[in-house]
Amino acid sequence: MAATERVFCAVQGRAAGDPIAGTGKHAHRNLLISWPIGKWTRSLRRASDMSEAVLDRVEAVFATGRRVNLIHRRQQSAERHRIYLMPENLAVDVDRERLPDFLDALLGDAPLEPWGAVTAPSPLILCCTHSKKDKCCAKFGSAAYRLLADAAAASGHAFEVWQSSHLGGCRLAATAMVFPSTRKYGRIGEADILPLFEAERCDRPYPPCYRGNSALTPLEQCAEVAALNWLARRDIHARVETACADPETEGEGAATVRVRWRSARAQGQVAVTCVTGTVSRFDTCADIGPDGPTASAVWLARHIEPVAG
Repeated sequence: MAATERVFCAVQGRAAGDPIAGTGKHAHRNLLISWPIGKWTRSLRRASDMSEAVLDRVEAVFATGRRVNLIHRRQQSAERHRIYLMPENLAVDVDRERLPDFLDALLGDAPLEPWGAVTAPSPLILCCTHSKKDKCCAKFGSAAYRLLADAAAASGHAFEVWQSSHLGGCRLAATAMVFPSTRKYGRIGEADILPLFEAERCDRPYPPCYRGNSALTPLEQCAEVAALNWLARRDIHARVETACADPETEGEGAATVRVRWRSARAQGQVAVTCVTGTVSRFDTCADIGPDGPTASAVWLARHIEPVAG
């Protein structure tokens, strides 16, 4: 492939029709540590100036099944780290020299109140700007972060907006994660910023960029997102609950999933038929090369209809 340095995996993926629905997988348990972005490495949880004591404990936390991400914002002190724990929704500030002790307390399930842990004051929006991981996160993520931060300031800081290390799905940049709801978004553009904020202020997903409930399978996420978009086209803002795929409707490469919805004024149920497809894509910019994109299997929503509840 000629001039590969000019190709962005996010641009190629969009052109290839790579869907964002079904890509919402994310760990349930998370540790977020503020760290100056200039010190991040290619790893989502390691910085070049972390002491061995901190590195060892960060890896130990990860080994327990808790995802660890680094976060950054300009006003945060480089020597005093803001830490968030999810789904506990706790926030705590820890001086760098005491960080190993704090991580030991976390690993030992010790009470964190003595460390000053409090309920996080605002929901978080993390925007991946991990340039050392992928150039799409630098190009598209950084632009989205600035817009999200401006929107947060204009809203009276209804959300805390942070730059984040790798969130998954570089090809879907700009990507973002909202905590504590654990809603993941992709392909966020300028026109999406304000409606995404408004949806999240109402504690509901923003369908055009929503990647799916992290607790669901890719098939179920595909059906969930299709149902939310179907409802949005009818100006219905509703909570949805996705059932497992109906075994009687499952065939080779196809399945039907029922999704229940409830709004303030009505409720109902839809059946979403999804089929498997193949998309040729680069998962990251690092994959771009002379061999071209790789074929990947995806779920696609093909039909949706209301059904009796």
